[in-house]
Amino acid sequence: MAKRQNPANQASKTNAQEVQRQNQAAAQGQGQFGTEFASETNAQEVRAQNRKSENNKK
Repeated sequence: MAKRQNPANQASKTNAQEVQRQNQAAAQGQGQFGTEFASETNAQEVRAQNRKSENNKK
């Protein structure tokens, strides 16, 4: 099956302004989502558990 080639003068069917608006809306929501998970993680506790696990392997 041969590839279909688009003529160089064919206009894009993508609405750039709409894509930018969607990206901006997604980026605003992502900040809140990322913060939620970061606040639930106790980094010191994770490090302590990792050390304990490594010591148990030896």
